[in-house]
Amino acid sequence: DLTYRAVHVLGDIRALACEDTRHTRRLLERYGIEPPKVLLSYHEHNEERATVQILDLLSHGKDVGLCSDAGLPGISDPGYRIISQAADRGYGVTAIPGGNAVELALVVSGLPTSSYTFKGFPPRKPGPRKRYLEQDRDLPHTLIFYESPFRLSKLLDDALAVLGDRRAAVCRELTKMHEETARGWLSELSERFRDAKVKGEITVVIAGNNPKFLRSNNDAEQDCQAAPL
Repeated sequence: DLTYRAVHVLGDIRALACEDTRHTRRLLERYGIEPPKVLLSYHEHNEERATVQILDLLSHGKDVGLCSDAGLPGISDPGYRIISQAADRGYGVTAIPGGNAVELALVVSGLPTSSYTFKGFPPRKPGPRKRYLEQDRDLPHTLIFYESPFRLSKLLDDALAVLGDRRAAVCRELTKMHEETARGWLSELSERFRDAKVKGEITVVIAGNNPKFLRSNNDAEQDCQAAPL
């Protein structure tokens, strides 16, 4: 998904910093946009050096765009450093509305939207990941995570162990061609994705600590008794 305003800005910008220039070139080609004269890389491995380069362009009066591979720059993507430093130096900073998985996943999850916390990517190792989940175990707000498809099953298993069996949703490739959403109890989703080969960008939404969205032991026992053999 790309807004009309984004297409206009990308076609008018003089310089464009990209998380991956190859991905951005494909985006520009899809919408028939001529690449700007200055196309440079801006990613987590060269962020400090590229920030200096962008600030130099700004000092010479050039407008510079920032484009991530997917989602929104600065939201679990490179961008915070240059945005912060550009604003500190008095340059105007404008965000162009576009596709972002956080709000979209929250809406399609079917879980409460009045109060939520976006947690970004959880730690990769089991111990830190469980402690990370424990921080919000007793709080009522809906939780939203980004996760690698290769660690999705581990996140679901740990969330079930730490948070209990809550309502949740696994959203994949939101705003893209192959988007899909799986909803259910954490126990069901954990089982479903345990051996599944998952691809793409993953967003996980988990209900807050509310009895309405928490599966009690009695509910689980009743389900077992009612299930056909």
